[in-house]
Amino acid sequence: MADLTARREQSLSYLVLVIPAVLIYFAVVAFPTVFSVALSLTNYNGGKVFGNPKVHFAGLRSYVEIFTNPNGYFYLALKNNFLIVIMSVFGQIPLGFALAYILSRKLVRGVDFFQTMIYLPNVISPVIIGILFKSFYLNSDSVYMEIVRFFNPQIQYALNDQPMIPVLVVMLWMYTGMYVIIFLANIQRIDVSIIEAARIDGANEGQVLARVILPALSGVIVTSAILAISGSLKSFDLIYIMTNGGPANQTTVLSLYMYMMAFRGAPNYPLANAISTIMVIISFILIGLTKGVEKKFGGKE
Repeated sequence: MADLTARREQSLSYLVLVIPAVLIYFAVVAFPTVFSVALSLTNYNGGKVFGNPKVHFAGLRSYVEIFTNPNGYFYLALKNNFLIVIMSVFGQIPLGFALAYILSRKLVRGVDFFQTMIYLPNVISPVIIGILFKSFYLNSDSVYMEIVRFFNPQIQYALNDQPMIPVLVVMLWMYTGMYVIIFLANIQRIDVSIIEAARIDGANEGQVLARVILPALSGVIVTSAILAISGSLKSFDLIYIMTNGGPANQTTVLSLYMYMMAFRGAPNYPLANAISTIMVIISFILIGLTKGVEKKFGGKE
């Protein structure tokens, strides 16, 4: 009887601790997500304020419009988002790992200084970074253009053809430090005796990296890839400040396209919510592919 009472008290204590978190999750995450999907299937565009008092079910009209509207920027925004995903997964993560490995093995002096400097961009507001690099890159009289004209005075503006390059460079610089800290913390968790045993057996630096460290960090690499994918798909603030989608919407991403549909000019809330739903679906697909690759080719942490 005493054991039964103790179990009930334990279950009750669990419920008391868990229920607030579950309620907050449903209020902040689950309900807005479901409501967003439901709104994308209606014709709601602001109610009486915008002259659309009657709300009715519109089916997949917004989704069809996204994929078929010749005046929309969905495919351009999608391409730019995939460029950011590729840069994050194959740029930030490998570079972050390489820098973490160099720092963990103390191959350079001043490890604490470099660790601080590499991580510093993560503690600076993206708004400040956007303004800073906008003045450096994205004006005809910017510092970058002055350097380019020094070598080629005939160039008027060097970024018309590839306006995403400055954005990708800034993101690479800004977020690599986060992966450096993640990898550095997990490399330091690896038992030093395993590495020393490999060296005693004749393994060189490359073999230790390939046969010991990388397999031990496979789970961390997958987690970092998931963070990179989710962060890339919701990129907004830095691009909004640096380019605002310009020039000629060439740097528009899905989150910025969604913002323009919802808050610029006549609102189109169903279309904006349809874009957000597509972003979530793409994120799940990419994360699923990442997990599949890890299961097939990766080891276990």
